[in-house]
Amino acid sequence: MHLKIPYLKLFHSAPTNNIKVGTDKNPASTPKIPDAMPTRPVTFAAMDYFKNLLRLLKMEKEEDRKMYEYLTATLSVQERRANGMTWYPVVIKDTELGRGDYLTVEVERTSHQDIIHALRFGMSVALFSNHDANEDRTEGTISYISGNKLKITLRTDSLPEWSRNGKLGIDAVFDQNSYEEMEAALQQAPAIAEKKEEGHLIKILTGEKRPSFYAEKTVPATAGLNSVQQNAVEKIVAANDLAIVHGPPGTGKTTTLVQAIKALIQQEHQQILVVAPSNAAVDLLSEKLSDEGLNVVRIGNPARVSEKMMSLTLDSKVAAHSSIKEIKRLKKQAAEYRDMAHKYKRNFGAEEREQRKALFAEARNISKEIERTERYITDDLLSKAHVITATLVGANHYTIRHLKYNTVVIDEAGQALEPSCWIPILKAKKVIMAGDHCQLPPTIKSIEAAKEGLSNTLMEKCVALHPEAVVLLEEQYRMHQTIAGFPSTEFYGGRLTASPVVARWLLFADDNPLVFIDTAGCGFEEKREGTSISNPEEAYFLLKHLSELVNSLNPLYAGKQFPNIAIVSPYKHQVEVLKEQIASFPVLQEVSASIAVNTIDSFQGQERDIVYISMTRSNAENSIGFLSEVRRMNVAMTRARKKLVVIGDSATLSGFPFYADFIDYAQQHHAYQSAWEFMAL
Repeated sequence: MHLKIPYLKLFHSAPTNNIKVGTDKNPASTPKIPDAMPTRPVTFAAMDYFKNLLRLLKMEKEEDRKMYEYLTATLSVQERRANGMTWYPVVIKDTELGRGDYLTVEVERTSHQDIIHALRFGMSVALFSNHDANEDRTEGTISYISGNKLKITLRTDSLPEWSRNGKLGIDAVFDQNSYEEMEAALQQAPAIAEKKEEGHLIKILTGEKRPSFYAEKTVPATAGLNSVQQNAVEKIVAANDLAIVHGPPGTGKTTTLVQAIKALIQQEHQQILVVAPSNAAVDLLSEKLSDEGLNVVRIGNPARVSEKMMSLTLDSKVAAHSSIKEIKRLKKQAAEYRDMAHKYKRNFGAEEREQRKALFAEARNISKEIERTERYITDDLLSKAHVITATLVGANHYTIRHLKYNTVVIDEAGQALEPSCWIPILKAKKVIMAGDHCQLPPTIKSIEAAKEGLSNTLMEKCVALHPEAVVLLEEQYRMHQTIAGFPSTEFYGGRLTASPVVARWLLFADDNPLVFIDTAGCGFEEKREGTSISNPEEAYFLLKHLSELVNSLNPLYAGKQFPNIAIVSPYKHQVEVLKEQIASFPVLQEVSASIAVNTIDSFQGQERDIVYISMTRSNAENSIGFLSEVRRMNVAMTRARKKLVVIGDSATLSGFPFYADFIDYAQQHHAYQSAWEFMAL
């Protein structure tokens, strides 16, 4: 059996000091690293550690910049729009002066509103005119985005003349801000590490010291948590500096984390910062924490544009504050002074010039008063919050940049780029990480930076360094036990078990929850177009097989909610082929509302009743490309609740130990079939 868990031990670690938390009956509190685990002991001083991390980040930044410049230089505005980089056309709906006399412009896209885009709160963007897109453009930052409207804070106090000529659009700009925030954190960290108290946490996270725990702290049992989840809550409360919740798919990580945060607030009576790499993850925690009765302030704009989520945002709370009427009055007064000043045209005398200057000066004074009042409102709201939530980079938002915390919680830490984690960590004495480093790591654009270690997350390193700080959630509530069995063995040391609630659930009596269909010898050869890989024959076979399953399910689910289905592939081109071919299957069109087709990566964090995986690769060289990233397959397989169907060529796949193990597992569970058995379908 090959290496099971992709932990990488990157530092020399001191001997374990035999600290115990929890009960001896529950070994989950101290998961062991497998004996086969390779170690690469390297001792890093703080300066060397962060210098190396900064070097890798700069490699990533440069590669990211090159990719952006290539795309913007070679793509038309229509192509950029189709790729989600651009809104075009847009119209200006409103303008107002904000902090520091910077102009905020509200725009709305007026067509192509169905195109999925990559514009997000906090991103750098440019307002441009397509009359001369290279010259007529001004940059700013997205300060609000909802539906087809967004606000940009420009780096100027007035709109340029060309903005009145129409043909306006919004372009995504290379995200310099995020890199600057990460670089600043990495540059500050070595100096902080030298300080006795402030540097203690840094020394633990980089392996120079061991984490410690309060022996006397107790947490009342929480209704709805199983014993291991309760142990995780106890570990978090007892931790002086570090605790890690390793939450495999379906194990209730979010539920556990919410209860732990609630317990921390009750015990410490201090504000907590909760962060995650994505807006979607931040939104989920914000809503769950609010449902528990906690006062949550969400920094930034949420991905979920719901009334409930919007009400948690700082902007919404500011708008509802009792002092907002004064701000509105002052803004109106400032606007009147500016309007009066703008009435003076080019040809006017010294007296008029002085009057114009005085009007602008008064408007600026009022703007400063507005800024002071807004700061008061913001500080008032933040001081009363139990929990502040933000993305990792958003932890340094100007409204909360100055704040420090006893505890910072990082959710989805297994998917977080390490430099971004240091932004909130430098504000904390104690850090809680939650996630699953056995699923997909963060996307790294620089191959060299990834090879040299940037793809290794801080959570992954700390799990290897400090196993005594880790609780593995062992009971999952998503998958049939046969579906869960293989990932449990390969990634979680055989400790992931199925709750009795889901252990034996099926689509129908006597169904097989797991099927591997072997296409070896069928002539389903992969096709390569440039760097794209597809397998049209395998795609057609998959859809034909699914059609037969849907036909058999239709009478069983008449009048009931039809099972939801995911069709996934590791390859984008194969996904495109599947989407094209599915139109040729009328029975699938009838249940199209229940079917989603996409890449494996896009389904991380989701689940479906039925999952079909098209492995795509089939070649004489037994080459499997990035299928060798087995964490991607862990994600794919663990999306399925009641049925998992994997279709692939065993001759190509079985040369890699992970897939050989899977084929063996399928045979042991009577789940192996040859595609030849279905060729008459």
